[in-house]
Amino acid sequence: MATSEKPNTYSNPTTATSTVADNYTVMDPKPNPLSAKSSNSGTSLAHVENRSNRPDGKRELTEEEAYDKLGYSLPTWRKWMILSVIFIIQVSMNFNAAVYPNVAQGLSDHFHISLQAARVGQMIFLVAYAFGSELWAPWSEELGRWPILQASLFLVNIWQIPCALAPNYGTIVVGRFLGGLSSAGGSVTLGMVADMWDADDQQFAIAFIVLSSVGGSSIGPVVGAFIEKYLSWQWNFWIQLMFGGFVQLIHFFFVSETRSTVLLDREARRLRKSGQTNVYGPGELKEHRFEMKEILATWARPFEMFCREPIVLCLSLLSGFSDGLIFCFMEAFTPVYSQWNFGTIELGLAFVPINIGYILAYASYMYPIIKHRRIMRRDPTALSPESRLWWLLYTAPLEAIGLFGFAWTSFGPPRIPWIAPMLFSVLIAIANYCIYMSTIDYMVAAYGVYAASATGGNALARDFIAGVSAMYATPLYSNLGSHSLEWASTLLAFLATLVTIPIYIFYMKGPQIRAASKFAQTLAHERIEHKKHGGKGDVLSVGEKAQAGKLEEGV
Repeated sequence: MATSEKPNTYSNPTTATSTVADNYTVMDPKPNPLSAKSSNSGTSLAHVENRSNRPDGKRELTEEEAYDKLGYSLPTWRKWMILSVIFIIQVSMNFNAAVYPNVAQGLSDHFHISLQAARVGQMIFLVAYAFGSELWAPWSEELGRWPILQASLFLVNIWQIPCALAPNYGTIVVGRFLGGLSSAGGSVTLGMVADMWDADDQQFAIAFIVLSSVGGSSIGPVVGAFIEKYLSWQWNFWIQLMFGGFVQLIHFFFVSETRSTVLLDREARRLRKSGQTNVYGPGELKEHRFEMKEILATWARPFEMFCREPIVLCLSLLSGFSDGLIFCFMEAFTPVYSQWNFGTIELGLAFVPINIGYILAYASYMYPIIKHRRIMRRDPTALSPESRLWWLLYTAPLEAIGLFGFAWTSFGPPRIPWIAPMLFSVLIAIANYCIYMSTIDYMVAAYGVYAASATGGNALARDFIAGVSAMYATPLYSNLGSHSLEWASTLLAFLATLVTIPIYIFYMKGPQIRAASKFAQTLAHERIEHKKHGGKGDVLSVGEKAQAGKLEEGV
C-alpha cells in the first residue's frame, strides 16, 4: 500500500509507499548500523544524554541510536517471511471483493431481486474499500501496523457473519459496506514494505505485494465458480470468513511490529526501566498526537493530490481503468463464453489465463529492477524518477491490443475457438499488473515524503472504478446492438488507448511537470536544505508532519 547507504535521486524509503514516512526527526535517510550507537546487547545512549533542544529536557531516541531494533535490520529471511504473510492477507482482502459475483445469482433467486440489484453488494464493497484503506492509514502510523491489521482483519471477518445469516438482502448490502470500509488494504501492507526496505531495495518487495493485490482479484472468480456450483449461497460468505480467519491467525503468530516510531517508543520504555530515565520515543513526545485537525489533514491529502496533481490524476485514472477491466470481465465473461456453452466451472476457469498473465508480468519486472539497481550502484544520480516508467512504455499498449483482440474474437463458434479470447486476456492481465506496479513505483520516486498520499490516490481510483464497473458491465455488453459483445470491448479498447497516452507524456516531460508541482517544489527545497547542512541530497524523513501539510508552512 517508506534509508540508503548511498545517495539516491528518488526518495527516502521511509517515504516510499503508502503510509511511508517515519516521524518527527530529520535524519540521514538510512541510519548506518556501523555508526549507530546500538548493539545486540541493547541501545547505548552515550551521546544522547548531551542532546536535547526541548524545554522539558527530555531526550528523543532516534533511528541511528536504536537501528538494530528496527525493521530495516531484520534478516532477509525474516523480512520475506513477514512479506509472505502480508501477501496472503492482501490476497484475502481482494478475494473478498472478487468472489462475490458468484453469489449474485443465488441472492437473486433467494431474495427475489434482479441480478442488477444483487450486484450492488459488489459495488458497495469496492467503493467502501476505496475509502476504507485511506482511513486506516494514519492509525497504522500512530498505533503500529500489527494492531491495525489485526483490527481490520477482525472486523472484516465479523461482517461476514451477518451476510451469511442475512434474513433479507438489505442486511447483505450493509454487511458488505462495513466489510469494505474495514479493509485496510494496500495503505498498510505497502507501508510495511517501507518499514523494512530502503528506496533502492524496495522494488522487489513492491512487485511481490502488487502481485498479491491483482492476484486476489483473479483467484476469486476461480474459487467462486466451485462455490456457486456445489454449495449454497451462504457458503460464499462462510468461505470468505474461513479464509480471513486463517490469515488473521497467521498474522497474529508470525508477524511482528515493523513501524519504526512504535519500535522506538518500545525501546525507549525499555531503556527507562533499565535506568535511562530521560529517554523517550518519538511517539511519546508528540503533542496532540490524536488531534482531529491533523488526522483530517492526513486523510484529505490523497484526495487533494488526486485533484491537483496531473501525474497522480492521470496515472491513477489509468490504473483505476485497468483494474476496473478485470471486474468488468467478471460480468462480461458470462455472455462471451456462454457462446461456447461454458458452464459455471468453465467460466471460473476462464480466469486462469489472467492469473498466468499476472505471473508473467511479475517475472518480467526482474530485468528492469536489476538493471536499475546496477545503474544506481555506479552512479546514484544517473536516473530520474521517470526511469521507473521505462518498462511500462512497452507493456501498457498491451491493454488496448488485448481489448481489441478480445473484442473481435468474441464472435463465438464456429469461426473462432474459445482459446482465442483467453489468449488476449493474458495480454490485458500483463498490462494491468505493469500499470499498477509502475505507477506506484513512479509516484514513490517522484513524490518522496508525499508518496503515501500519491499512491493513496492510485488505490482510491482502482477500487472506486472497479466498484462502479460492477454496475455498468452487464448493460454495456448487452445494449450495443447486434454485435454488442464485440463493440463493448472495442469501446473499452479505445478508452484504454486514450488513458495510456499520459504515460509517454510523463516519461518525456516529467521533470517539467514536476517543477510546477507544489509538492515536488517542497521536496526540492528539502533536498537543497539538506545539501546546505552537509547532506547528500537525499530526501529527508520528515514523517507525518509532511503528510499533514506542515512541510509547506516552512517553505
